[in-house]
Amino acid sequence: MTEQLRLLLGTARLRALLLLLALTGLASLVLNAFDAEAMPWVTSAQTLLALTVPVGALAILVSSLEPAARVRWLVILLPVLGALLLGLTGEPRLLLPLVGVALGWALAGIFLFRPRQPQLAQQAIKALRRGQYEAALGAMDTLLLAEPDVAAHYRLRAEILRLAGDLARAGDDYRHMIRLTSQDASAWNGLAEVLLQAGQYEQARDAGLRALALAPDDWVAYYNLGMVEDRLRLPFEAAAHLREALSRRVPDARHRLLLRLYLMRAQVRLDDRAGAQETLQQLRGEGNGLQEWQRLLAHEQAASLRKVLAEDIQLAQALMDEDASLAILAP
Repeated sequence: MTEQLRLLLGTARLRALLLLLALTGLASLVLNAFDAEAMPWVTSAQTLLALTVPVGALAILVSSLEPAARVRWLVILLPVLGALLLGLTGEPRLLLPLVGVALGWALAGIFLFRPRQPQLAQQAIKALRRGQYEAALGAMDTLLLAEPDVAAHYRLRAEILRLAGDLARAGDDYRHMIRLTSQDASAWNGLAEVLLQAGQYEQARDAGLRALALAPDDWVAYYNLGMVEDRLRLPFEAAAHLREALSRRVPDARHRLLLRLYLMRAQVRLDDRAGAQETLQQLRGEGNGLQEWQRLLAHEQAASLRKVLAEDIQLAQALMDEDASLAILAP
């Protein structure tokens, strides 16, 4: 449960939540030592503490959301909290009816304010799946004219531009997304990936470090940094970031394959032959990941990806041979 909360909220917000629970629990224990009948303020203080927990937890949770989702949940939950506050501080006989009203509004709000993907975005995704980049971009251009302050629209257009091979414009969209939501690690990760594809490794590393600072528990940030540092021939830094990525739950075998490949190359560059041999055996256990990459790179829409990863996948395939040695790795 704690691990799931950490992934949802991030380490800093999880610590804030645990600190909130600890402090309010401690304060409640202290208040229990006082005579509530002799000191009427004790009951009021306990009520305030009871409200502090849900309000504080809500604030921590909402702060982890993107701006659009943040507004949606505030609209849903603030009336709920208001009704509960009124019930706790008003007449006790009103509490149960107000709880019913609060739950009814929450259920209605979830339905009424559920996110609806704009029709133009749906058109863009359908066109993208058919490989019709111009049509997809046209739909997104029209959508952004109507809604220029929605960060998610820039992310989608950036992904389309990446697949279309227009890395410069994709980078511009990620930068625009960063201006709208500078604390979104995914925007910095996207920019790092675009700069990596463009061969701008120093700038890609800077963007990757910004992403890591915002999401220190995200394996993607470590993965991107490890790949960039492999290109920059920074084996010490690459090995550290790649190990951090592998220590987390990397869901896809294809990403684990590349993580082990880059880690092995860093170990060779650091003259850690024993470590590289161990990593080689682990890489050979990621055969499914190699097959995933081969299927993915064969797709007609993977042209930009092939330019970046084709040689790495070929190298990983060669290393799968039991007779292959570490000598085939680049120095």
